[in-house]
Amino acid sequence: MTSTPAATGAAPATAADEAAEGARLHGPVTDWFDEHARDLPWRRPEAGAWGVMVSEFMLQQTPVSRVLPVYEQWLARWPRPADLAAEPPGEAVRAWGRLGYPRRALRLHAAASAIQERHGGDVPREHAQLLALPGVGEYTAAAVASFAYGQRHAVLDTNVRRVFARAVTGRQYPPNATTAAERKLARALLPEDEPLAAKWAAATMELGALVCTARGPECVRCPISSQCAWRLAGSPAHDGPPRRGQTYAGTDRQVRGKLLAVLREAVGPVPQAVLDAVWDEPVQRARALDGLVADGLVEPLAGGLYRLPLGPGAS
Repeated sequence: MTSTPAATGAAPATAADEAAEGARLHGPVTDWFDEHARDLPWRRPEAGAWGVMVSEFMLQQTPVSRVLPVYEQWLARWPRPADLAAEPPGEAVRAWGRLGYPRRALRLHAAASAIQERHGGDVPREHAQLLALPGVGEYTAAAVASFAYGQRHAVLDTNVRRVFARAVTGRQYPPNATTAAERKLARALLPEDEPLAAKWAAATMELGALVCTARGPECVRCPISSQCAWRLAGSPAHDGPPRRGQTYAGTDRQVRGKLLAVLREAVGPVPQAVLDAVWDEPVQRARALDGLVADGLVEPLAGGLYRLPLGPGAS
């Protein structure tokens, strides 16, 4: 490949162009994956569809190194959806620990309950059934269908989007939010063969995580560097909208995390005075606590007490 329409300003690529582009990339990327893929527990056959689903919930906005210990503990405690569904949702929040974005724990608990109620405790195979589960969006449904069941779906996480932006469209970074054009491109690049498509989904994700990283792409290690539109264009700097950065210190997220940490460690309801001690600024502290209650992560009780949620009908 010498250049792309996006890099040169030529006419937009056709579907046939994009399919041909994908065919040139499939072999090098999947061969690289065969040699360099990390041995992660959710990639092992014994993980099953439930192990894949748990990993996908945990890995959203959280690095592998932080997920691994929590994942292992979670699957040891709740090896099946029914095991998690049988416990109060607050136990899912407690076991989530410091992974961040704890509403994911509630959503995973809700998904486990729905799997038990609607599908006899087995994670469904059909993409539409996966998408109908609480807390499961387009990405997670495609990822579980692809990684657990070997189906042909476009799996677009941040890593994959970055690989496609650079290798195919010649841009350093993808847009801040996933666009229709990105989804169209991802579908066009999918191999027709279903098992190969599933491997391609995992391989492009791994390539973005290990080589084509956001801040320090290692082009000398990349199996498609000779075909990469961004590299062939001279690695032009990002010229789109400013990329969103994530802050934590001093934010409501930090306060929420501190409040939840107290509740996770407690064996019973916690008095308001104990929660007040975790953050000096009363307005922000109250706002954070109100947000936790509104999100269903904390239940207020009579007498100024708070606890992790026990779920509907619990006392």
